[in-house]
Amino acid sequence: MKAIVAVDKNWGIGKDNDLLFSIPQDMKFFRQTTLNKVVVMGRNTLLSFPNGNPLKNRVNIVLSSTLQKEGCVIAKDLTALLKEIKKYPQDEVYVIGGAMLYKTLLPYCDEVLVTKVDADGDAQVFFENLDALENFTCVYESEVLEDNGYKFKFTTYKNSNVKAI
Repeated sequence: MKAIVAVDKNWGIGKDNDLLFSIPQDMKFFRQTTLNKVVVMGRNTLLSFPNGNPLKNRVNIVLSSTLQKEGCVIAKDLTALLKEIKKYPQDEVYVIGGAMLYKTLLPYCDEVLVTKVDADGDAQVFFENLDALENFTCVYESEVLEDNGYKFKFTTYKNSNVKAI
């Protein structure tokens, strides 16, 4: 399983249940990476999408004890979520948020695709600082790119101690 996330320079990921930045190149990367794959998210992440609709051309798995949504596979708790995730090839499963789900599922992720934005987004919620975790190593870093007034890099981290699902 993998995680995909965009972070600011403080590893911030969100504010007011929304993304910190609008970077078309990053959105394109997200779409291309997750298209025809499995995306795993919390309820608030789903509700932050246009009209609260699931992402098209993907299997949308949502962790929620209360939500019922057409086009989504709903897992009522973590046990049910992990059982559902196990049904799919692990290299096709992407955790896409929010902060609590990232934190919970990070130990199960063998790879994390991080778009690092060189800006302070005044975030309210944060991703784990992978540079400070001994079992995560940055194995790829793109050159500095610029889009919509933001400088950023695409990076890939590998987890050397993946927890089995």
